[in-house]
Amino acid sequence: MQTNPRSPVGSRSKILSWALWDWGSASFNAVIITFVFAPYLTKSVAATEEAGSSALGWSTAAAGLIIALVAPAAGTRADSGGRHKLWLGVHTGIVILTMFGLFFVRDSPDYLWLGLLLIAMGSVFFEFAEVSYNGIMVRITQPDNVGKVSGFGWGMGYAGGLVLLVILLVLVIQPEVGLFGAGDEGGMRFRVVAALSAVWFAIFALPVLLAAPSAKVANPSSGHPIKAFIADYGALVRRLVRMWKEEHQTLRFFIASAVFRDGLAAIFAFAGVLAAGSYGFSPAEIIVLGVAANVAAGTGAMIAGYFDDRLGPKSVIITGLIIILIGGLPILFSDTAAVFWVCALVLSFCVGPVQASSRSFLARITPPERAGENFGLYATTGRAVSFLGPAMFAVSISIFGFQRAGTLGILLVLFIGLLLIIPVRPDAPRRSMQAQDGG
Repeated sequence: MQTNPRSPVGSRSKILSWALWDWGSASFNAVIITFVFAPYLTKSVAATEEAGSSALGWSTAAAGLIIALVAPAAGTRADSGGRHKLWLGVHTGIVILTMFGLFFVRDSPDYLWLGLLLIAMGSVFFEFAEVSYNGIMVRITQPDNVGKVSGFGWGMGYAGGLVLLVILLVLVIQPEVGLFGAGDEGGMRFRVVAALSAVWFAIFALPVLLAAPSAKVANPSSGHPIKAFIADYGALVRRLVRMWKEEHQTLRFFIASAVFRDGLAAIFAFAGVLAAGSYGFSPAEIIVLGVAANVAAGTGAMIAGYFDDRLGPKSVIITGLIIILIGGLPILFSDTAAVFWVCALVLSFCVGPVQASSRSFLARITPPERAGENFGLYATTGRAVSFLGPAMFAVSISIFGFQRAGTLGILLVLFIGLLLIIPVRPDAPRRSMQAQDGG
């Protein structure tokens, strides 16, 4: 039984400390996964780009499977001991170590699987860290400001990615000889990028670990950790059965958000691919695109927080998805770089609000004592369909025969997510939980 329910007001310093983790974590998402290191693996480390891309896909799928199986029980374990901050620190530390490890990945096929293994491990523990990170948000917000706080966190993440990408572009990637003597030989330029990104994450992860509130538990669980973990998983299965019987709206939200969040992830995953393949962007131009996309997404997330608290997260999600669907269509019909730039910025501006309001939606219907459990399910359902966006992207290209057609597959996934979220009633899950607590 929790003895420390959600605090009345999360101080500005606690909220800022919490959001700085998002700022720092952009070093993994924006630099390692999206715009810099993963492309280095597939283009420079792998024997061929096709082989590297295929191997990256399989390793990412394996990481997603592990997350789907373990994240919910890991969240429940954090709840049962009130240790969101502890587990956030442990998992963040492992992610940072994997990023440092990427420094040893040279531009030779012999190092491909080392790089893939480290990125896969980083992805797994990053998701575990986010479960605890989101659980902390529930304890520093009120129902009337959770949308603003969630949007602020997402905005800080995009801003952090922007600042770091600019720094790396100017100091490491663009110069003939970058910081610390980083050049092209042995892939040193990208290896230095990985190490600097790890330092960046470590610095900005510290504030939340020092300032975030810790939940106290009157009767903490004891016993063998493995047995306790198995017991938590059994409880999780019973929770899913109970949701199927009694919490239909919560379950519907998990399903709908999993679909449209996969579509949102695909937008960023394939933006660089489209920019290079269909519009002829250079590597430096792709990073500039990444900077602009982070500016647009961060701005959108922060602005949307205002509307989230006044109109509700569902309104923000639906509006954002509709704009994305309309804004993505011109990519199908135009090979002009200017058209792609406009569409990319419109889509990025709306991705941030939909992501932030999706997290806000769940936070609003989640009691503090179920924060880790629900956000673990949030991570799991998102990973459960993580193949959907990439698969539809590839299938669309195969059917229509040109790369830009892949956009149609992503838009179709987002359209399905929109149809699924429309009938979800955001107040029903809270009523269901209250009824159970009262019963």
